[in-house]
Amino acid sequence: MPSRRLSVVATRRLPDRVEARLAELFDLRSGPADRPMSRDELARALREADVLVPNLRDRIDQALLGQAGENLRLIANFGAGVDHIDVATARQRGILVSNTPGVATEDTADMAIALILALLRRIPEGLARMQSENWEGWSPDAMLGARVTGKRLGILGMGRIGQALARRAAAFGMQVHYHNRRRLRPEIETDLKARYWESLDQMVARMDVISVNCPHTPSTFHLMNARRLKLMKPEAVIVNTSRGEVIDQNALTRMLRAGEIAGAGLDVFNFESDGNPRLRELPNVVLLPHMASATREGRIEMGEKVLINIKTFADGHRPPDLVLPGMY
Repeated sequence: MPSRRLSVVATRRLPDRVEARLAELFDLRSGPADRPMSRDELARALREADVLVPNLRDRIDQALLGQAGENLRLIANFGAGVDHIDVATARQRGILVSNTPGVATEDTADMAIALILALLRRIPEGLARMQSENWEGWSPDAMLGARVTGKRLGILGMGRIGQALARRAAAFGMQVHYHNRRRLRPEIETDLKARYWESLDQMVARMDVISVNCPHTPSTFHLMNARRLKLMKPEAVIVNTSRGEVIDQNALTRMLRAGEIAGAGLDVFNFESDGNPRLRELPNVVLLPHMASATREGRIEMGEKVLINIKTFADGHRPPDLVLPGMY
């Protein structure tokens, strides 16, 4: 590594103590606090930086990477998902990519449970009724939801977050089922009290709740497409705390409007900037602004992982959270 201090560009402000430590060790430049960098700003950062610290709002595609300067050697992503980064092109150009796995596991599982409870027990509708000042008092048939205990939960993607969700769901008395590209070891299934389905179609058709917890990859794009959504029971609900692209959002909207699916809880969307205006109109939908990982503790841990990855790289060693470890 050169003797000069590394130039590190963070596309958004990081937690204060993480920024302070980065500024001690490197020449740090941070992007705007209130908006993502523009494409021109990203291109400039790629030309000038030794290390870029982007986040999920920054689309680092082939065209942008083609403008990267010769000094750019590490993209230290602030977050676990890297579907916004063209990792293959980065690899071709000899640019390492790291992420922050595991930090958001518990927080995201918490939010998936929160969305399930919100949908089955109609919590947002109850809140809206109270805030409208139209509440006429208790009655035996008002705001009837569905009992959580005993419901069948189908988890699509049984990685860290899926397993954390399974433990929470079991504590609520839900029956846990899952589909995954690889079946878990028998002892893990026993520990989680989870039943494996090789066929996603068969699982979807039998569940009361579907939770999307798999990453967005070419093979999972619109994995929950119109055909598969139609397999869901009319009284079933679906929640997504992973990536919006895994669900065909237009098909989901049509089916929700038609009453073919009972409800949806979404923390992620196909287009993060505006969600889907048609979804916002529906009373059986709970929408959140991609906040499943948004805890103070989680953001600090995420920033500290970024710091460790950069410092390890600067010291001449392989960053611990390389997306493609074989590159180093």
